[in-house]
Amino acid sequence: MELRQLEHFVTVADERHFTRAAELLHISQSGLSASIRTLEIELGTSLFIRSTRRVELTAAGQALLTDALRTLASAAAAQNAVAAVRGLMRGRLTVGAEPCLGSVDLPAELARFRTANQGVEVRLRQVGSVELIEGVASGTTDVALVVVTGDTPPGVSLHPLSSQKMVVLCHPDHAVAGLAAVDLETLRNEPLIGFQAGWGAHMLARRAFAAAGFEYRAAMEVNDVHPLLELVGYNLGVAIVPTSFALKRPDDLVAVPLPASVPEWTVAVAVADEPSPAASAFLEQLLEDVAAAQASAGPAVAPADSVPSAA
Repeated sequence: MELRQLEHFVTVADERHFTRAAELLHISQSGLSASIRTLEIELGTSLFIRSTRRVELTAAGQALLTDALRTLASAAAAQNAVAAVRGLMRGRLTVGAEPCLGSVDLPAELARFRTANQGVEVRLRQVGSVELIEGVASGTTDVALVVVTGDTPPGVSLHPLSSQKMVVLCHPDHAVAGLAAVDLETLRNEPLIGFQAGWGAHMLARRAFAAAGFEYRAAMEVNDVHPLLELVGYNLGVAIVPTSFALKRPDDLVAVPLPASVPEWTVAVAVADEPSPAASAFLEQLLEDVAAAQASAGPAVAPADSVPSAA
């Protein structure tokens, strides 16, 4: 079994399509098919279920994928470590981020890093915090900006950047808008507007509701803060969000405090316990820039001194 074969296998698994995978790998489709067949013969089992439109992983393929990703990540880390000893920064840096976290001007940070490290290919993916932390644990993501939502997987370190309170965001005409504070029991039967499972606000709300003894269930789910604000603005429900989200529409929407028992929104940088040279350099850059910004202008939200434990 060769690293090249594992790279071919992982690319087909990601794309679910031999033609697209061959294009990404810059090899012929027949060459890619031959490589996969050789791997299947060596392992004594089929790795893909092939159809005219797409391919799917077999049970054996699913079992191989996790270890293949780790193997490729380890091989890349070894190559990059040797290059770093020679004074070269090379390889690939995959950065993940849940959108609308604040704390970091991510486009500016990526631009600064790429300018200083021309030999590093920089990639960006935006999904929920749970998936991003799992990506760091599996080696598919090098650095991730996430919301701390609970227990951290083995092999992953979190570096907190800032924390802020969660609030209930509602229309000015809503019944809770005039309250000095609102408890979770009051929200139990309210239509809730929230983010998809795995996103920071969703996970924190679910933890808070579970601790209160009932299930969190959003009537409307979105994957971006702006449609959430629009839905709340039409008085279609209330949302549990960090304070910074409420500041985006201060004249149109009302933010009502929640009990202190509700977990705070803590933004952190997630990296492997033994990050690649590129990941270490990017982490150092992030932490330096965030510290400098907070020292010069004062943080919009309080710096996070520690990661809260899971409820």
